[in-house]
Amino acid sequence: MPWKVNCVMDLKIKLITDWLTENFNPMQLARIHGVSRKTVYKWIKRYRKDPENGLKDLSRAPQTNPNAVPEATKKMIIATKVNYPHLGPRKVIGVLRRQFPGQYLPAISTAGEILKDAGFVRPRRRRAKVAANVLPFQSCEAPNSVWSADYKGDFNLGDKTRCYPLTVTDNYSRYLLACQALRNTNYENAKAVFERLFYQYGLPEAIRTDNGSPFASTAFGGLSRLSAWWVRLGILPERIEKGKPNQNGRHERMHRSLKDGAINPARYSINTQQVAFDQYVSEYNHIRPHEALNDQVPADVYGPSRRQVLGKIPVIYYGSDYEVRTVRHNGEIKWQGRLIYLSQVFIKEPIGLKQVDENRWGIYYSFYLLGYWNQRKQKLEPAKYESNVSVSNEPDVAVLPYGCPDVRTAVGELDTFLTFKV
Repeated sequence: MPWKVNCVMDLKIKLITDWLTENFNPMQLARIHGVSRKTVYKWIKRYRKDPENGLKDLSRAPQTNPNAVPEATKKMIIATKVNYPHLGPRKVIGVLRRQFPGQYLPAISTAGEILKDAGFVRPRRRRAKVAANVLPFQSCEAPNSVWSADYKGDFNLGDKTRCYPLTVTDNYSRYLLACQALRNTNYENAKAVFERLFYQYGLPEAIRTDNGSPFASTAFGGLSRLSAWWVRLGILPERIEKGKPNQNGRHERMHRSLKDGAINPARYSINTQQVAFDQYVSEYNHIRPHEALNDQVPADVYGPSRRQVLGKIPVIYYGSDYEVRTVRHNGEIKWQGRLIYLSQVFIKEPIGLKQVDENRWGIYYSFYLLGYWNQRKQKLEPAKYESNVSVSNEPDVAVLPYGCPDVRTAVGELDTFLTFKV
């Protein structure tokens, strides 16, 4: 004989059915069905109020919230956002506090949730991250050990066109090597500026930039066409961490002076703006003393690099302990029977792979470690700084990691090898 199973709803229905016969009073119903009189009265009351759904279990959540923001306050917050669409929740609450002093206003986080529920907050766009630096920053102990490059914020000229000033400084002497007014930030224009600087001042050991275009990319290793060209010349690309402009603080401080000295106000055309930049560069390097230089001007401290551009760019060679693969037209290499996408930056260029442990192979472009291939996981991994990496500070020797390809001889003779076509 099967067990008899009674659910709560069956019990309620049976109790109400007996009550509707009018043959039982609440005390008798409580005794027959094994519940308290209070429960009997509660079920009868719910059934009278809603015969269809009154016996169903109600939510135990509070029906009211004493801390809820009044609807009138919500409407004020939304109306302020409509009037000032560029303001965030902090500014919106600030405006309301000035307009209605002493009135209750919710916390800034609550105001943000109100605006979000009203559809005024867009989800933050996730951006691809640029790969981190492989090596620590080069020490800055002499002219041309580290250059810094960046674009001063673009602005409108008088003829309604945009100007993108590309600036390059020597970190040690603060010498302003270039301040070039450009119409965009593309690779060709930037390369032309650096070609002129390399011929005029020689080659630095490292160039420090942010993670924007054209200095870096989101491709494997973080190199762009421009920074890959620097590597071919034996120059180490350095990228500051995201959100930390203080790592390039000397250059950022120069930008503040540049704005006051040559941009405020902006000139009419790109040519007249360049004239203002040239005048500022001359004043900055030869007239304006610098406290960090004991009140000397940058021109008193700076001198051209000993690494001059005289010959042609050497071919990249790798040692016998490296496996070499040429990057295909689509940015892939074939390795261990499978195609691995690296970057179209390296099309037709040789890539060196060297085994670093049982499961990982280091992937190099010349002396620059791009990252690793994990053959156990069958995936690319970003490069990380390790203790077996050393940095040379000699001005005539390119910065090379320990155990790098046999390109040291070629790069070390940059004084007689390097050149490029203009």
